[in-house]
Amino acid sequence: MQEKPDPRNLLETARAVLLERLLPVLPESARLEARMVASAMAIAARGIGAADEAPEPELGAAIRAGLLDDDPGLLVRLRETARVRLAVSNPRAL
Repeated sequence: MQEKPDPRNLLETARAVLLERLLPVLPESARLEARMVASAMAIAARGIGAADEAPEPELGAAIRAGLLDDDPGLLVRLRETARVRLAVSNPRAL
């Protein structure tokens, strides 16, 4: 029985092939699009890992319902949510 391939590893490997082997031989007119695809692949790969560490998905619903109005830990939870999202979309900003 074969093991299932790791989706994050597949994206990272495909991105490396795109940047290292394909990009140099592409015509100049196609390089911007190739870099955009590589960037999207990197974001997707980071997103796969972030899904596991994302803070409680129902946080927004609890806030809207007023359940966390007096929660002293809410700011910490919101900061963690923002950190996880930023780690996916723009990790250099951290």
